[in-house]
Amino acid sequence: MAAGWRTGPLETHPMGTRPFDLARTRVTLFEALLRAREAKGGKFKIIEDHERKPLSYDDIVRAAFALGGKIETLIKRRETAGIMLPTGVGAVVTFFALHAIGRTPAMLNFTAGAMNLRSACDAANVKKILTSRAFIKLAKLEALEAELSKFATLVYLEDVKRSIDLGDKIVAVLKSFMPRAFAAKGSPDDTGVILFTSGSYGTPKGAVLSHANLVANTEQGYSHVPFEPDWSFFSPLPMFHCFGLLGGVLLPLFTGHKTFLFPSPLAVKEIPKLIKDTGANVFFATDTFAQQYARNAADDDMKCIRLMVLGAERVKPETRELYKRRFGVELLEGYGATEASPLISVNIPGQNKHGSVGQFVPGIEWRLEPVPGIDGGQKLYVRGPNVMRGYLDPTKPFGIDLLPQGWHDTGDVVDVDADGYIRILGRVKRFAKIGGEMVSLNAVESYAQAVWPNGTHAAIALPDSRKGERIILFTNHDGAESSALLEWCQANGASELAVPKRIVVIEDIPVLGTGKTDYVVLGRMAAERFAEAKAA
Repeated sequence: MAAGWRTGPLETHPMGTRPFDLARTRVTLFEALLRAREAKGGKFKIIEDHERKPLSYDDIVRAAFALGGKIETLIKRRETAGIMLPTGVGAVVTFFALHAIGRTPAMLNFTAGAMNLRSACDAANVKKILTSRAFIKLAKLEALEAELSKFATLVYLEDVKRSIDLGDKIVAVLKSFMPRAFAAKGSPDDTGVILFTSGSYGTPKGAVLSHANLVANTEQGYSHVPFEPDWSFFSPLPMFHCFGLLGGVLLPLFTGHKTFLFPSPLAVKEIPKLIKDTGANVFFATDTFAQQYARNAADDDMKCIRLMVLGAERVKPETRELYKRRFGVELLEGYGATEASPLISVNIPGQNKHGSVGQFVPGIEWRLEPVPGIDGGQKLYVRGPNVMRGYLDPTKPFGIDLLPQGWHDTGDVVDVDADGYIRILGRVKRFAKIGGEMVSLNAVESYAQAVWPNGTHAAIALPDSRKGERIILFTNHDGAESSALLEWCQANGASELAVPKRIVVIEDIPVLGTGKTDYVVLGRMAAERFAEAKAA
């Protein structure tokens, strides 16, 4: 076994805001909220959303007790409560209301479709889904609502809030004075949330994250990245995605940084203006969305940003140059996985190595294992206080398929240099075997990006009776042809096996609600077109 191991004492990055202390992770999520309230002061306005009604720590705790008191009788103690809400104050209060009464939330991806949601609810034992009529109407989810109601009870928060009377509010205020006496007791190792993987390459899986996993990851991020004490955050990322939940909500909430939440990353014209209006300093996004924000921003809209982290997909050189030139912002690339709560590594200001996803955050152990047929990189395994307990599996004891000795197989092929910087070469399943050679589909996409820098490109592989597999490239660049890509590969010493035999031009590359490319949809489209071509 080839290996790169991190063992022994947990490391503290010299640039971090405070040393990583494992003891600080041994609390529940609700206790972490209360700890931050005590440190920052209950009246500190900590969170705001598009409705522009900021809440203090005291407001969150009181609202959590009031709402929790009403939903306690609706959701049984051993049931998991589904949350299907947009990113915002309401979703945050609902999340902590469930923790105040000892219920486990499962964050439901309302963009995943009825079939995936039914599978998720079955796996997580979700019988009740907390949602909002206004949200369903605004997001045009009536068809999904009808499908969900066939197997789960939808609890509308508008109805619950109307039932909260003056007496309930007084009780909530009294509880907020002695929150630890009234909040449900729990262990840091209890399940804190169930999140579902993005489903970029197949059916989403339910990751079981403990309270300690999530608290640990906020501490790891805070000890690795130098946050200034007065910085504020802005996050339009969905809370059903771990990047949005941890980076946009839990990290700023637990460390005392104001955060502004926006319900959708798709509002590409509105978000840059709000960043300027709120004066946000920390911003999380994906490369795809970052490009769109820049195109729709005025030159001074995003100059207040001091730390911008992109994840979920490779950061293109064009995006880096655009942000540096227009806004003076140095983009930082990070890497994570739902199973790791999600942060595994991230570049930091002053030590930003382009093309890498930074160094491991403190507390991560890692090892590399060779992958047959793939040279120049090895598969990454990680273990640490932020790594999940396991995946949901009703056939296993306690319904969880526990990780072997705590090691998570990321499925990513990486290279780690002598300084500990990680370079992602691709996912194991993102390699095509052509004529006995392994070809990275990520590399195919990067070659296409070099030839057509203003386009968006996605490569998938289909079975081929002659060569094992064949590559299909989808692009939104009009006039894209294989000959131009072949010429580039020949001029730059890239393998001609990486040149797709078919290029399909489409108007838009399909993406998931997280901003990741939806390779499942593209695979289906390619299979249908390929079948049609064979039939013809």
